[in-house]
Amino acid sequence: MSKNIDPSISEKPLPQWLLGLAIASIFSIAYLLIPVYLLSATAAIILRYPSTKTSIIYALPMLVSTLIPPRSSRLALRLLRPMLDYFDFEAIHLDDNIRSEIHNGKNYIFAAQPHGVLSFVGMCAGVSIPVDVERVPTAAASVVLKTPLLKNLMGIFNLVDASASSLKRILKKKGSVLIYIGGIAELFKSCRTEERLYLKKRKGFIKLALREGVDVVPVYLFGNTSVLSVLTHGPLAALSRKLQASLTLFWGKWYLPIPRDEKLLYVVGKPIGLPHILDPTQEDIDKWHGVYCDEVRKIFETYKEKVPMYKHKKLFID
Repeated sequence: MSKNIDPSISEKPLPQWLLGLAIASIFSIAYLLIPVYLLSATAAIILRYPSTKTSIIYALPMLVSTLIPPRSSRLALRLLRPMLDYFDFEAIHLDDNIRSEIHNGKNYIFAAQPHGVLSFVGMCAGVSIPVDVERVPTAAASVVLKTPLLKNLMGIFNLVDASASSLKRILKKKGSVLIYIGGIAELFKSCRTEERLYLKKRKGFIKLALREGVDVVPVYLFGNTSVLSVLTHGPLAALSRKLQASLTLFWGKWYLPIPRDEKLLYVVGKPIGLPHILDPTQEDIDKWHGVYCDEVRKIFETYKEKVPMYKHKKLFID
């Protein structure tokens, strides 16, 4: 087992803490403002308000972004490193062989939970990966990869389409991928007093892994459900569920869209040992889904004491 622990935020000078706060807030504030801007820019273009020229200038960022595909950027990720100090980020890998096996051509499905409003744990993990380590892409909802500005902002984290056809294509090319099992549905289970995973009915990733002969590695993201609180009801919440994107209202530090500076812990478990079954039965799928759930519970109970906000949390699998 290896781990990488950053010094606690209390040991960091105020300017460095403020820089981390500003960088982390870029993502949460953007998630709130980008949809508003896109709607207003679209309306301005359609109505030519207040004039054709002004509306085009106002909508220019949206129009330019439409033409630019999302791209991963190691340089951008390096610039985000102050965010690790702000959150007192820690990463634990229970199997040191996984990285070398990926380098040698073995592929995995990294099954990550919980999603949270925004996966700051996942973002910090991406920022903390050494330059010489091969990067595993993260599967994201199609709407994220198609939404102007948002796709370019989040695209720096090496995103790929989370559709079944896209995942199959990646795995057949001997590639690995990280999947957020609970997706947007799990976002609305975010809570600071209890931990709820949307998992009981999410078995497609197990079926895919069995068919493709790919092992599954559970990944637990401690802190994703506590750094931001979310509005779980109302029209925006319903729209978010329909579009599979977080368009609902959320808040954090000082009741603003600023993530709370709480400890984040990224735990990568061990492969659960899936066999290769070309045509798995429902019994096969249920069996290995159960193994995965057991491993998730084990990771949660073993490491929750390391995260202050999680010491008294109970895990529920819905």
